[in-house]
Amino acid sequence: MTAQALPPVVDAKTWQSQLDDVRLREKAATRELDAIAAQRRRMPMVEMPDYTIEGEEGPARLADIFDGKPQLIVYNHMWFPGEKWQCPGCTGFTSQFTRLEFLEDYDARFVVVTQGPIDEALAYKRQVGNKMAWYSTANSSFGTDVGAPPGGGFAVNVFLRDGDTVYRTWHTSGRGTEQLSHTFALIDLLPYGRQEEWQDSPDGWPKSPTYSRWAGSEDIAARYGPGPS
Repeated sequence: MTAQALPPVVDAKTWQSQLDDVRLREKAATRELDAIAAQRRRMPMVEMPDYTIEGEEGPARLADIFDGKPQLIVYNHMWFPGEKWQCPGCTGFTSQFTRLEFLEDYDARFVVVTQGPIDEALAYKRQVGNKMAWYSTANSSFGTDVGAPPGGGFAVNVFLRDGDTVYRTWHTSGRGTEQLSHTFALIDLLPYGRQEEWQDSPDGWPKSPTYSRWAGSEDIAARYGPGPS
């Protein structure tokens, strides 16, 4: 690490002054996120068909995936047929969520849905040490209908159940999923940030090609998976 890659050293008063400037923007961003959440709570919804989805215990209706709760968050995990290692972004993102029981206090559940056949999907879940509940839409149009078709990208969708009728209330994809992640929130606190080429950083800051610091699916399996039998 060279002197050019270090922040300037200042006295405590100057540092506090600049922290106060940043804090003003952070507080404004927090209030804007509150306003966005309020708008989201006022979104209308659209009724969904009565899909059948494959789970660990066999076929289930979409309404059954709620497990008796009225609210459901679904992460649509990318899937590439015949590949040993699936999307590293999806694999890494969903590996974060190991303690989801707190959602029960809010009458909600968070699950993974993928286009892969259920046996392959569950085997991959075990291989990479994923702790979430997984379902397959290999035999239904659900993924296509919610913005995650076969061979397509990932997505997050939110649903509300009224009896046996399910409604779609929200959707995002791409960087819209970052708000659900703690990884980027932590990395963005660091002086050097994500160290990716697209980021606005001072001259001399370490930079790498986008995604190059992301853990691969093999790395995630080595860290969290069952290991060699």
